[in-house]
Amino acid sequence: MAAQHNTIAPAWSIRLATDLLTNDETAKRLLVGLTKAQLNWQPAPGSWSVGQCLEHLCIMNEVYLPPICAALKEKSDSPVEQITPGWLGGWFIRNFAEPTSGGRRVRAPAKIRPTSHVEASVLDRFLSGNQSCRDIIVRAGSKNVNRVRFWNPFIPGLRFTVGTGLQIIVSHERRHLLQAERVRDAAHFSR
Repeated sequence: MAAQHNTIAPAWSIRLATDLLTNDETAKRLLVGLTKAQLNWQPAPGSWSVGQCLEHLCIMNEVYLPPICAALKEKSDSPVEQITPGWLGGWFIRNFAEPTSGGRRVRAPAKIRPTSHVEASVLDRFLSGNQSCRDIIVRAGSKNVNRVRFWNPFIPGLRFTVGTGLQIIVSHERRHLLQAERVRDAAHFSR
């Protein structure tokens, strides 16, 4: 009798994939009807525009996803139901990825700062990056994402678990999509 494999996705992967779809819809809603000038409007010198918020997220995925993907290669199957970040990963998520109520600003690393002028194609790039992330989530669903580690591309010598990295991506997107909403609201662009 052949062994049966569990084909039900772990709870963490369903949650993160759903959150990414929500982020996709938020981004679409934010950009609908914006002109190129509105996409690039900044509420103050040094503040990011709606477009820059999205471009920052695109670059983040482009830099963060490859090391996560590489870490998953040739790892044995051992799925877990939930992501359980260690103390450092949890602290990082709370302090640098999740949206903050006080509006605390953290300067983005140079390699993921957006350009000064963003093209309208940023939405397609964002949606494509999120699809790539969902694809990695599907592949990671059979792995122990609490044990497989990847090298953080921003902090030399620091490794996070794949689960922590994927949670960082989703939370970080929420943080900057909320920032983009505040910019759009401040500009009173019509919806």
